Amino acid sequence: MSTDLKDLIRNPTIAELELVARFAALKADARRERLFEAFAQTGLPGRRIEGWRWTDFRAAVTSLDAPKTAPARDPLVRDGVATLRFTPARYTAPTSLPAGLRLLAKDDVQAMGGAEDAPLGALAAALSGGKTPGTLLVEVGAGAPVHLHMVFEGPGAINASRVVFLLRPGAELHVSESHLGGAALSAALVEFTLNKGARLHRAVYQVGGAGEAQAVTALIEQDGDAESFLTTLALGARVARLETRLVHRETGSKATLNAAYLAGAGLQADITTHVRHGAPSCVTRQLTKGAVLDGGRGVFQGKFHVPRTSGQQTDASMQHNALLLEEGAEVFARPELEILADDVQCAHGNTSGALDAAQLFYLRQRGIPLTQARAMLTEAFIAQALEGAGELEDALRAEAQAWLNHAA
Repeated sequence: MSTDLKDLIRNPTIAELELVARFAALKADARRERLFEAFAQTGLPGRRIEGWRWTDFRAAVTSLDAPKTAPARDPLVRDGVATLRFTPARYTAPTSLPAGLRLLAKDDVQAMGGAEDAPLGALAAALSGGKTPGTLLVEVGAGAPVHLHMVFEGPGAINASRVVFLLRPGAELHVSESHLGGAALSAALVEFTLNKGARLHRAVYQVGGAGEAQAVTALIEQDGDAESFLTTLALGARVARLETRLVHRETGSKATLNAAYLAGAGLQADITTHVRHGAPSCVTRQLTKGAVLDGGRGVFQGKFHVPRTSGQQTDASMQHNALLLEEGAEVFARPELEILADDVQCAHGNTSGALDAAQLFYLRQRGIPLTQARAMLTEAFIAQALEGAGELEDALRAEAQAWLNHAA
């Protein structure tokens, strides 16, 4: 690694110096260096960087020592579903795969578009691999519905993983992801390219401990008449950011982005999205709901960018609603619409508050204990954000219910 590249990180922390050493130990590659350079321009992002002021990885990741907590159990593993298991610098795959699914492990580093806009995604891409392939390409054949489950886990200094999905025209992919912690710093990059008429159903579950930092970056590009349905349940970590950057590339593309976050004491969950309407007559629907306890922090940042010419006839709506369940809970929200076109239908909304006292009273009058009533109302509040998860909805709701019961 060049000295100039190392010096890009201003006043590096101990953790950043360890990341530099990790990078320097990997096989030299010009694309790998460009990716690490994109990360090094900011280093571990923190409160001095716009968009990261409430999710300070620089302050949270003081070193890369393995945390004391083991990875959480995985509630989304199902029989008959192809499972890719990721641990630091390696993955395992089933011996037989569903028809229409092809895996291609790339030894060389793959380029990443917009790396400067997603520094922790760039870090994942730069550090993925080593003795094992750096990028796993997953090709989904036309007309072949595929259910693929990914597990990013494993104790160790850092877990960096990168998976690239290519959905051929008319293909349909059902993919679930469990980001289960167990590492001081987990950085996962998942990329999806949807060709014309492809369908993506993505369900994400995230959980981490008070000594862990997790970043899950998803890059999605959609061609004409492609459609994606995303459902996320985030339970937070010391810092946890689930970032989705989606581009509508051709007319008729549609996206539904739903998420729920639950943050307890000492934990933080950040749902950040950026959607670019880069073609006429594209549709985006986004709903995010959250609930936070005393000492917890919830973050929502959503942005729709609608260019002047290509974004005409855009139809987009964004909604964020949060519950502060106790005194001392924190919720930060920044919904944005950057609309340069003049023929659009765009809207956004944002609310935060406490549980409805009248509803609590109604349940108490019917003999339901206060803690149970609070859990019931909170579960009902976030349920709408999980309804699009299909057959995984029950599993996600069960995890949310377990969190609420523990919080009570």
